[in-house]
Amino acid sequence: MRRIALIAILLVTLSACSSPAPAPAPDPAPTARSAVAGPPRPVGATDWPTYHHDNARTGVAAGVPPLGTLTRAWSARLDGAVYGQPLVLGDTIIAATENDTVYGLSATDGHIVWSRHLGDPQPLSDLPCGNIDPLGITGTPAYDPATGLVFVVAELRGGAHLLAGLDVASGEIGLSRPVEPPRGDRTVHQQRAALTVLDGYVDIAYGGLYGDCGDYVGSVVAAPTTGLGPLRTYAVPTPREGGIWAPGGAALAGDKLLYAVGNGESTSDYDHSDSILALTPGLTLADSFSPASWADDNSNDLDLGSMGPTVVGDHVYANGKRGVGYVLDGGHLGGVGGEVAQQRVCPAYGGSAVDGQSMYLPCSDGVRRVDAAPGGRLTVRWQAPAQVAGSPVVGGGAVWAVDASGGVLYALDPGTGAVRAQVPVGPMPRFASPALSGNRAYLGSTSGVVAIDGA
Repeated sequence: MRRIALIAILLVTLSACSSPAPAPAPDPAPTARSAVAGPPRPVGATDWPTYHHDNARTGVAAGVPPLGTLTRAWSARLDGAVYGQPLVLGDTIIAATENDTVYGLSATDGHIVWSRHLGDPQPLSDLPCGNIDPLGITGTPAYDPATGLVFVVAELRGGAHLLAGLDVASGEIGLSRPVEPPRGDRTVHQQRAALTVLDGYVDIAYGGLYGDCGDYVGSVVAAPTTGLGPLRTYAVPTPREGGIWAPGGAALAGDKLLYAVGNGESTSDYDHSDSILALTPGLTLADSFSPASWADDNSNDLDLGSMGPTVVGDHVYANGKRGVGYVLDGGHLGGVGGEVAQQRVCPAYGGSAVDGQSMYLPCSDGVRRVDAAPGGRLTVRWQAPAQVAGSPVVGGGAVWAVDASGGVLYALDPGTGAVRAQVPVGPMPRFASPALSGNRAYLGSTSGVVAIDGA
């Protein structure tokens, strides 16, 4: 026995000595969807499976009971800030942090059901500009009922961008693959826009870092939800910039993906920046709009890219930093200067909500309700208090928006804009927007997730 043991030790030692030294880890290779704990889960009536509830980004939740007394139900402290909107899938809350960790939380009391850390995030000290530290998962995730996976994009140390699909029930990673922007330096591309799941693909939009430094170009990458197969890509035809950075990402209008694009570098040759672009699911350019002032907008950082497109009836509404609202024909966006109507409304940043012909806009000096007549005429109905400037949603007979700097959630009267209720929620990221489900509102915070009763 002693001789056998010595031989075994010798064999193990020789094996260890002959193994080559580990090579530096390359960018992750694509992996196909693996078996998960249970079958794919259909979207339920009280679910909130994507940014502002649905791919049209209406921000309207059905089945929310009438407004009650607002109280904090629970708060979950996680390993980083939650910039994206939480998702609600049955009794599970999905939250993704800037530390590149995805959590499944209990909707009942906020305890952690599962968590998956996807890698080390990018420290701000390694970037030439920016304002998120560290930079991890910033864009709102999206759920795919066909596969039962929730998709996120994580920025990793070194500037890599990784798409991961996680099983909602268990958090197991079903697929992962690199999804780098098609042009420029990947390190200076930031993935802030919400993801979109459509026709078996995950659509991912890129902009730049705060400060517009480096060689970045706004783009969209589409990856198959199965994990394998070629990527589809589209890049704004500008020499530089033209970022797609509004937190709502794409708004689906018919069979087209509408994206708001920021200022480009050109002020002479039109480059499709400062625009609303309509892309086919295959990511070919189908239509576009830019204001006649596009060159001046580009020169003065007054781009349309600060608020996502709003689909209202047969029209598309666009609004950005300049403060002018443009009504576009949904069937033909109009090219340069081809709007149906325009009117000064407000500088707008974030995502809107729309209920019938009424739009609720994230104006920088207070949420506004703006009604769009069938012919395109705009009527401003009310303006909320200046501090209530967050991206609004609608449910339970109220309009919900946050004062991010003051850390307060407000419920506004849809008819008048009057404050009906408010509750402290703590420090929030600038573009924080609540998800509504049942009698609760869920918000991502600078330290995790907060749940509010009485929604």
